[in-house]
Amino acid sequence: MDASQGARAPEEVTDRILTLPNVISLVRLCLVPLYLWLLLAGHDLAAAVTFGVAAGTDFLDGQIARRTHTVSKLGQLLDPTVDRVLMITGVLGVFLVGRLPLWIIVVVVARDLLLLIGGAWLLKCRHIRIPVIYPGKFATTFLFVGFAGLILNWPLVPGLGVCDLAWLPGFTAAPASWGIWLVYVGLILAIGTTVYYLWAALRALRAQGGGDPRP
Repeated sequence: MDASQGARAPEEVTDRILTLPNVISLVRLCLVPLYLWLLLAGHDLAAAVTFGVAAGTDFLDGQIARRTHTVSKLGQLLDPTVDRVLMITGVLGVFLVGRLPLWIIVVVVARDLLLLIGGAWLLKCRHIRIPVIYPGKFATTFLFVGFAGLILNWPLVPGLGVCDLAWLPGFTAAPASWGIWLVYVGLILAIGTTVYYLWAALRALRAQGGGDPRP
């Protein structure tokens, strides 16, 4: 067999807007304010289910787009944008109900704003799109599941009791949600992948020669 025949052809990107993957992404986006309202109203279980559905269907739009050959330019922007909006809203909601320390909020929100704004600028002004790597997907998954556990706030597990720092839930003697440990794992992966994305962006910009942005 010819090597060119064995290679996977690049996925064709369309300009279509009304595709099933884009509809799924829009539905996920509409679940974000519903989740926040439920959580602030004290409906922990309903909020956790809503957040879980919005986060758990993250893989659907991408899988359907690739399998049905409906990858679109809108979808390439919409899918990661919805993930970032859901992540930021999720972490802010848990913070507002007092289940997460401020420093985690700052790290998650700053990272996601950096990826959202930086990624949009690279794509619009430089026509550069940094591919998502699997550790980044794993980081998002760990954070989403961890936030869902914090939203549900049950069951609580005993803390390790290794320090008295209130801003390190789980490491103190106070009981904490099991979700906090997944959040910690997600944060470690998220910081590592952010360093990689920054390096990849700088490398791509240098490859362009550092010229003026394209019109």
